[in-house]
Amino acid sequence: MTSNQLQSFSQSASKAPPKQLTTSNGAPVDSLTASMTAGPNGPIVLQDFTLIDHLASFDRERIPERVVHAKGAGAFGYFEVTKDDVIRKICKADMFKGIGKRTAVGVRFSTVGGESGSPDTARDPRGFAVKFYTEEGNWDIVGNNTPIFFLRDPMLFPSFIHTQKRNPVTHLGDADMFWDFISLRPETVHQVSFLFSDRGTPNGYRHINGYGSHTFKNVNENGEAVYVKY
Repeated sequence: MTSNQLQSFSQSASKAPPKQLTTSNGAPVDSLTASMTAGPNGPIVLQDFTLIDHLASFDRERIPERVVHAKGAGAFGYFEVTKDDVIRKICKADMFKGIGKRTAVGVRFSTVGGESGSPDTARDPRGFAVKFYTEEGNWDIVGNNTPIFFLRDPMLFPSFIHTQKRNPVTHLGDADMFWDFISLRPETVHQVSFLFSDRGTPNGYRHINGYGSHTFKNVNENGEAVYVKY
């Protein structure tokens, strides 16, 4: 109840093990009551990541609808190492050390172009975001259910997404705008050929392919760089 909220929190907190306060990327917070300064009386320094991260989070507490991937669903679980002989040659992350080691994980699946109220059954690529809550910090991997992407040059991304959204004049979907962009970009036609297969309407999030889209640079225990496509 609101009348004894602080007392109830104090009692529950005293029974639970202490939790480490962290930044958005999982790094431990040294202090949330003082900023880093250049000397005892000097100015606050821009290298104070905790301060910048704290203010950035505060500025974004009123979250608008995502421009893309607005409609989705998520779940929490754990990642468990069942075989470590190959992954240790690729990545030295602590989460891969030892068979049976578990790491908390959160995952969110979503359509790409739809609004927050759009149907889950729309013909659209499915994206996913995976966050591993490791002992060394948070590790994020994003991807889609198609092995290729609509574009090669990121300069075109805003224009492409505009064609997938509502016409700003009529506030309706615009097929002419949609197909005009696609027909002028060969790599977009390639992606759409996947989209108009069964890949565009998967039977639930449990039955989708997954591709990391980017090429990732991992470092193994020998300090060697290994380039990976997840």
